[in-house]
Amino acid sequence: QVQLVESGGGLVQAGDSLRLSCVGSGRTFSRYTMGWFRQAPGKEREFVLGLSWSGVSTYIADSVKGRLTISRDNAKNTVYLYMNSLKPEDTGVYYCAATTSSTWSFDYWGQGTQVTVSS
Repeated sequence: QVQLVESGGGLVQAGDSLRLSCVGSGRTFSRYTMGWFRQAPGKEREFVLGLSWSGVSTYIADSVKGRLTISRDNAKNTVYLYMNSLKPEDTGVYYCAATTSSTWSFDYWGQGTQVTVSS
């Protein structure tokens, strides 16, 4: 089992950049496939980025291609979400998630961090 804590959210302006962090507990963090989801007000949660435990497989939603990227530092038990050229439609709660599954089916979730992009 892993516990996840996100940080780095805030209020930014359109065009700005932001980096979110997600720290996982435990010694086996490197064995988890990680993902970032977001949920805009009134909308369903959206899977935006995924990175397999090996780093070989990735998932990038069309809505964020070219602007958002994911990376991980297993020595720090941390996964990052780099957000560039932010748009008001990127506003939402961003969640970190983890799984030991070979598919993008996540079992563990953080509490979320709010990102608000003003126009």
